[in-house]
Parts: sequence; C-alpha cells; structure tokens
Amino acid sequence: MQRAGHQVLRTARTHRSLLLPHEIASTSGVQWNTKRGMANPLNWVRERIIPRARQEVSRQEQEAARKRDEEKGQGSLFDAVPKLIKQQEKEAGEQHVVSKKVKVHTQHKYSTANFKISHRKLNMLARQIAGKPIDHAILQMEFSQKRAAKRIKSSLVLARQHAVEYKGMDRSKLIIGQSWVTKGPKQLKRIEFKGRSKMGIRQHPDSRLSVILHEGKTLEEKTRLLRERKLSKIRSPGLLREDKPLVNVPPVFAW
Repeated sequence: MQRAGHQVLRTARTHRSLLLPHEIASTSGVQWNTKRGMANPLNWVRERIIPRARQEVSRQEQEAARKRDEEKGQGSLFDAVPKLIKQQEKEAGEQHVVSKKVKVHTQHKYSTANFKISHRKLNMLARQIAGKPIDHAILQMEFSQKRAAKRIKSSLVLARQHAVEYKGMDRSKLIIGQSWVTKGPKQLKRIEFKGRSKMGIRQHPDSRLSVILHEGKTLEEKTRLLRERKLSKIRSPGLLREDKPLVNVPPVFAW
C-alpha cells in the first residue's frame, strides 16, 4: 500500500511540473496556462486560433488618427511618398510648360507594307498619283482597274488621317509631294519546271510604296493660276502700248 501511494504522488508531481511554466524560455513560444488548460484545453485553442470579428473603423476616424500622427511627427512613410511625387510632378510640369515650344509640322511620310507585286507595276500607280491633291489621288485609285489600286487607296486614306489628327495639317491643302517605290528585302524563289527535263527559277517579287504629304496649292488654285497666266499672255492687236519705246522702226513706204 505504501509503495502504491508513493507511486501516485510521484506521477501527480510529474504531471504538475509539466503544466507549470518552465524557467527557461521555450523555443516554440507555446506554454500551457494552468488556470485555463487544466479544465478544458480547447478553450486555449479557440482563443488563439479561431478568427474573431474585426471592429470596423470609419474613414473619418482614420483621417483624424492620421492627422494626429502627422502633428506629432509620427506619420507613415507610405502617406508621405505620394505627396512628394505629386509635388515633383507639378514642379516638372510647370517647368515643361514654360520651356515647351509648339512644333509646326510641314510634311508627313507614310509607307505601305511589303506586298506581293512587281516594282514595275507599282511604279505606274506611283507616277499616277505624284503631285496631285490627296483627295484627287484617292479618287483616281477608286476607279482604277489595277489590282493594287485598292491597297494604295486605303493607304492614302490612312496617311491623310494621320497627317490631320497627329500633325495638325490642313486636310484641304494636302498634296502628294513625292511618291516612290522600293523593292522588298527578300524575293521568294521557286522552281519552274520546263520541258525535256529542264527547270528554271521563278521569282515572286514584293515591293512597297512610300509617299510624302505636305500642304500646297489645291486643284482649284492651280486651275485659277494657270488661267491667269494664260490670260496674261494674250495681246490684242488693237491695243496701243506707249510704255515701251519703238525699236527698229521700218520706213513708212517700203515699196
């Protein structure tokens, strides 16, 4: 009986020493609380693991707390950085506005992509639209029977739109100052089979069209100036001009 009693006391002391906090700090950071864990260990788990409802803080309270921290000099760095960035952008914008000069564009260059066509065939269309107003050139391409006319027409429409929207040029005064054709970087080569077991090389060329648009005289202005120039050359036989002296006057009676 005595041995059994001593054994019970020994086991009780062992369990009690396990539940008491140890003098040396635990590496896991988890220690049993004798007051709560003795009755029900699940209470300790609920208090530390189960999430609780968070108290909502209104926006006004947040702003008031932020102002108090700024007055004390304990404001957040994340709140100060956006203000500095906005201030720097404002100063840079003011300097940029003072030093900015309005650039006036006088011409606009546009090029088509490389597409399958001979440069000789495309050069015919380039010569047809060179020197003409942009609207007149688009009208020519609309009624042209050439296969590449539709592609050239869409390219001219897009070039006119870019010149008006991006460079602020006058649409009614746009003319095609220059137009030229260049060969593509690569020409596809294929085998061409011929008679008597012979073969050759067939080339599939590609090329592109480039134009330069600038403001100039419209078609109506050119027509008016041409008419004025022709009218200025007309001399009436009955018109007496006394502003120039007579030179090499023949005798009155030449018979």
